[in-house]
Amino acid sequence: MNQISWTDAEGQAVSALWRSERGTPPPKRVVLADDSTSADTAYRLACEGTALLWCGDFNNARQLLQALMRRLDKVSPAKEAKVAKAAKDVAAAPSPTEAFHRHRQAQAQRARVLGALLLPFAADYSIPLRRAPDVRQACIEAWGEEGAVASVASLRDLLGMTGAHEWRKKGVEVPALGAAPHNRIHPYYGVFSPLRGEYLGLVARAPLPKTGQVLYVAFDIGTGTGVLAAVLIRRQIDHVMATDQDPRALACAQDNLTRLGLAAQVSVQNADLFPEGRASLVVCNPPWLPARPSSPIERAVYDEESRMLLGYLNGLAAHLLPKGEGWLILSDLAEHLGLRSRDALLAAIAQAGLQVVGRLDAKPQHPKATDPSDPLHAARMAEVTSLWRLRVLKP
Repeated sequence: MNQISWTDAEGQAVSALWRSERGTPPPKRVVLADDSTSADTAYRLACEGTALLWCGDFNNARQLLQALMRRLDKVSPAKEAKVAKAAKDVAAAPSPTEAFHRHRQAQAQRARVLGALLLPFAADYSIPLRRAPDVRQACIEAWGEEGAVASVASLRDLLGMTGAHEWRKKGVEVPALGAAPHNRIHPYYGVFSPLRGEYLGLVARAPLPKTGQVLYVAFDIGTGTGVLAAVLIRRQIDHVMATDQDPRALACAQDNLTRLGLAAQVSVQNADLFPEGRASLVVCNPPWLPARPSSPIERAVYDEESRMLLGYLNGLAAHLLPKGEGWLILSDLAEHLGLRSRDALLAAIAQAGLQVVGRLDAKPQHPKATDPSDPLHAARMAEVTSLWRLRVLKP
């Protein structure tokens, strides 16, 4: 286990367990910070790669984090003028792919700076600071049962965990599951939340393949929260086998299906893509962008070298019953960003021995699709989410 080390106020060397949801190594240089630390000083140190272990009032730490955010978001008048001039020059405008990579670089830099503000945690996950809230349950949900040693993590990670804890308590309403109150999914920390409802609507209305299977079985590949498995059961499918490899996702899916009273009709399994056997329907909603995730928590968004997409396509024929279908749920955002072409997707489908027998499309409704300040606004405006109905190509 990684350890983080620093020198305390008495000049003594101290170490603790290092926790990072982004999988980053412990910082090499750590200084103590408190209520007397200015935002400018903190920003300079964070940009230089120095971490600040907070020893003051907890609420002041939150205010300092907000101050760091404002400094990251601040654009100087000179830079604004330069950006405006470049926008008028079409030749100077970056391509969608360049804009995507610049956006990711900016996100990574932002994460590094904001992640430099650290908090101490006692062995029971309490925070030994003035006015610190009780975050023990949120930590247990993210990190597991209480450890035996003290630890250190970033304030940014903690805010993510406490936010996820509230979502987990409240749940997300999913209209495709029917009427309230029996239509809520409770996402766990680190498991992709079903906030984008357009793809769920596609699964709810696509025509089911008619295979004659007496006990109609479907597979849900990469189940996450279990929401697609639940939608399929609501469509009167007899049994769903839902797979995932992430322990958090497996626990989350099992919990949600139990809450919905569907646990007896869904088998949640730890598997790399497919379970054993064949089914009338095999559904997969892989990460939509073929890029390398910069942290474990990004694996729900980025599919490096399209590993999951290609694995699903290449294994589908071996797991479909005659006349069965594979439903691939995929946004074309990668195409608008120049990360994958439509021809490449169709070629991968054909090379897997599959044919397209239908497609349902939906326009995204999430806020970023209509936010002109988003760096990827043009691509998001053009984005379409599709459910591709695939069958085995007859010889």
